[in-house]
Amino acid sequence: SMMLKAELVRALHDLDKHEETRTIILTGSGDKAFTAGADIHEFQGRTAIEQWRMYEHGTLYDAVDRTAKPLLAMINGYCFGGGLELAMACDIRIASDRATLGQTEINIGIIPGGGGSQRLPRLVGIGNALKLTLTGDRIDAAEAWRMGLVDEVVPHSRLEPRTFEIADRIGSRSALAVRLAKAAVRASARMPLNQGLRYEQTLFTLAMASEDKEEGVGAFLAKRDPKWKDR
Repeated sequence: SMMLKAELVRALHDLDKHEETRTIILTGSGDKAFTAGADIHEFQGRTAIEQWRMYEHGTLYDAVDRTAKPLLAMINGYCFGGGLELAMACDIRIASDRATLGQTEINIGIIPGGGGSQRLPRLVGIGNALKLTLTGDRIDAAEAWRMGLVDEVVPHSRLEPRTFEIADRIGSRSALAVRLAKAAVRASARMPLNQGLRYEQTLFTLAMASEDKEEGVGAFLAKRDPKWKDR
């Protein structure tokens, strides 16, 4: 619903500013769904002008894109339509072997409106993206992994431990280096190669000027664990 999306936007903003938060995990409540997508009742009677004004005020997917900290999607069940778009906007997607995914908007006479037409082909290729978008078919987690739509599939009982394990590993790194690395990799989706390489060089130079670089190199040479300052 629109209310839930607004709450998520506020939560993401607050967590991104919270210094002690190292990573953010998005998942569905309960045991059946990551999210089944938009509240279809909200579409009924909505005009094109109203929809465009909603875009002008920014979307949940914009908020995900603006989040500097790593975002992990823990896909615990159904993940359709706008829910899949939310998962695709995250940095890493871990799926339960019970999960079912689909870009299903075509089934109600519309198209993806939260970035699905752009993020899906970047993950699975144009052919697979068109197949999923034009048919509205649902696929299981194994097929999603084969396509590259999710990064890992685990038994349902292992979903939470495995996702937290990955989050903890990321959280044990320098927060500054993680933020710079995410920005560099994310840029590859929107920049030509030569521009992206230059951007990477800029961020690498910033990392080389950091206190964490000195700590990391010193710890490696001394064969001890680093104590990050995150600056």
